[in-house]
Amino acid sequence: MAGIALAVPAMSQDGKLIVIITPSHDNPFFAAEAEGARSKAEELGYSTQVYSHDDDANKQNQLIDSAIAAGAAAIILDNAGADASVAAVQKAKDAGIPSFLIDREINATGVAVAQIVSNNYQGATLGAEAFVEAMGEAGNYVELTGRESDTNAGIRSSGYHDVIDQYPDLVMVAQQSANWSQTEAFTKMESILQANPDIKGVIAGNDTMAMGALAALEAAGRSDVIVVGFDGSNDVRDAIISGKVTATVLQPAYRQAQWAVELADKYLKEGSTGMDEKISMDCVLIDASNAEQLETFALAE
Repeated sequence: MAGIALAVPAMSQDGKLIVIITPSHDNPFFAAEAEGARSKAEELGYSTQVYSHDDDANKQNQLIDSAIAAGAAAIILDNAGADASVAAVQKAKDAGIPSFLIDREINATGVAVAQIVSNNYQGATLGAEAFVEAMGEAGNYVELTGRESDTNAGIRSSGYHDVIDQYPDLVMVAQQSANWSQTEAFTKMESILQANPDIKGVIAGNDTMAMGALAALEAAGRSDVIVVGFDGSNDVRDAIISGKVTATVLQPAYRQAQWAVELADKYLKEGSTGMDEKISMDCVLIDASNAEQLETFALAE
């Protein structure tokens, strides 16, 4: 995977370049997105350039500039902020380059050609229902939320609470953002655990934070705490199979990115995707009953 372009890439001569920009590939979810988009684009006969903006809107802006300079036919983008990304996507549009957004929406319509996102609210309610059941509808719990600038973080938290808050014996003793980070989740969970040793459960806005929380719990000898995540990573799959995590919610990152490329191909050939701009994909609960079918953010039939 390439990093940020330090020089203007060679101009695409054939109009067959698709530029793929996601958050850091250190997160397996975003790595799966990038690979899904790259493989589908190359299958359809496009050349690709794959970059990470590392959730830095300025870096994303530079990468969009590079894509424009390279004469990209289309951009596949998992953006660096719902508000901060609007101008960059508009700039690409003004340059005649259509953008196809995945995973995260921007706070504007008519700027990107398509915005394909998981139904985060529906997925969060699935995760919350599994959490409530595992908790026996009672006990103190902790919520780890994602990056505040990411719309998905708020939507998932709302979905969790619309279910959990119906149970008065479930008490949230701490709610902190760990910014989607495993390292940050580990540190935050350590501190929370010291202040609240009687917690019974942790619900996290993504699997990376769930794994950080699990590591902190294991370091404290707390194998009794229920953990639920969101994304459907292989790490959490393995933790579910081994009985360390209760559940996660699969959002199909790989397929979502492939679909974005398919829509880009259709748009470039026909001038329309034939679909509304906003496209939602439902999520699937992953627990002990189906975890073994999960591989790289896709569920085997």
